[in-house]
Amino acid sequence: MPLVGLAGDDGTPGYFSPPEVNLYTNIMLDAGYQKYTNDPDWFDVVRPTRLPAFEEEYEPDGKWFQGVRQSRMGFKGTSQTPCGEVKTHFEYEMFGVGDDAGQTTFRLRHAWGEFCQVGAGQTWSVFMDPDIFPNSVEYWGPSGMVFFRNVQLRWTPWQEDDSSFAISIERPGASRDFTPYEDRIELQNIRPHLRWPDIAAHYRAGADWGYLQVAGIVRRIEWEDILDDEFDLSGDETGWGINVTSNIKMGYTVAKLGVVYGEGVQNYMNDAPADIGAVLQPDNPVTPITGEALPMLGLSAFLDVNWNKQWTSTIGYSSLDINTTDGQLDEAFEKGEYALVNLLYHPTDKVFLGPELQYAERENARDGFRSHDFRVQFSIKYMFDMTLRGD
Repeated sequence: MPLVGLAGDDGTPGYFSPPEVNLYTNIMLDAGYQKYTNDPDWFDVVRPTRLPAFEEEYEPDGKWFQGVRQSRMGFKGTSQTPCGEVKTHFEYEMFGVGDDAGQTTFRLRHAWGEFCQVGAGQTWSVFMDPDIFPNSVEYWGPSGMVFFRNVQLRWTPWQEDDSSFAISIERPGASRDFTPYEDRIELQNIRPHLRWPDIAAHYRAGADWGYLQVAGIVRRIEWEDILDDEFDLSGDETGWGINVTSNIKMGYTVAKLGVVYGEGVQNYMNDAPADIGAVLQPDNPVTPITGEALPMLGLSAFLDVNWNKQWTSTIGYSSLDINTTDGQLDEAFEKGEYALVNLLYHPTDKVFLGPELQYAERENARDGFRSHDFRVQFSIKYMFDMTLRGD
């Protein structure tokens, strides 16, 4: 790469590399057959929380699904300045969520910049470890892993090879679960009040065998009762979590492992319901119902196997277990399980295709109801990237 001269403040010559922009696109087709049923807005992914909570909640069992919603495009840029290197990353995909759930539409994934030790924008939460995501074709991924792209301000005072320490101030967000008393006007006048950001940090220690990462998060969740009556249903809880993850290299196989435990951090999980559950207090005439940060345990264990340059496989299991409260619905989500196995063919480093078997299960809090999902999915992915360099 050519170097361009630039005089320093003291008049001595300096050098920096010209700016670079890497443009990349992934075009992906997903197709397959689902034996059972789930929420039709999530027809092409495996999410235990979106399985039926009671008999005949969704359409009849058995359907063919097909889509291109995993297709994405992005840009990565680097530019040397007299003060250091500036990095940017902008990426979007076609997978609609929220109000766009079920649609093939534009969705922002990354809008991120870094300069020296400081990063800002939207990208992977510091509480998360994206390197434990398995080499699978199912889009949503393991239910028991932390998986969240958040708006944040990040400081990384130390980074060397695959070792680092980072701390972030992240956008807050939380939700409560439904109760049997949703029609009461008292509950309809409770408003969230998220006055403080979430604080997260992680430490990663890299080694020849892989790495070990320990991450933590703490957050304040408040809600206010705005109805002027005889009740005071305002309250607050402190959410927190510890996430321990690792990649272990074993020849041609990599073990991707994660365990996370916490209270009130469900919105950082890949597939979890609300952070706050209702707790009944019948002996309290002023606050007969309050909220509690729900304890949860997530597990994720997958093996990525590289048989040779053309063939790879992944097999693994993940689960999420939540301690529900007495004020939640009987059909509230309590436990979700997720598993898959695949065999993928890579004719070149820019194309892969192959089948994958997927399984999921949902268990309710108190009524004993369980629902299942089993799918056979075939996907093909085409990749393109190009780097442009300035003069």
